[in-house]
Order: sequence, then C-alpha cells, then structure tokens
Amino acid sequence: MKTLLFVIAAILLLGWIIGLIFKIIGVFIHVLLILAIIAVVVAFIKKRRSD
Repeated sequence: MKTLLFVIAAILLLGWIIGLIFKIIGVFIHVLLILAIIAVVVAFIKKRRSD
C-alpha cells in the first residue's frame, strides 16, 4: 500500500512540475508575441512618417 501511495505522489509531483514548466513557457511565448506586434506597429509608423 505504501508503494502505491508513493507512485501516486510521484505522478502528481511530476504532473505539477510539467504544468509549471508549460505555464512559464506559455507566458514567455505571449510576451514574445506582444513584442513582435509592437515591433511591427513601430515599423509601420516609421514607414508612414518617412513617406
């Protein structure tokens, strides 16, 4: 019975760590997308001013 509880605890801990890693990666991807949008908008504004 102790082995079964240890296996369940290990699976839950592993799932928690994987979820945490993907959450951090997801936030990082969103930040990169926002920076890319800002860069496109700034380039568009600079191009219109030079014309």
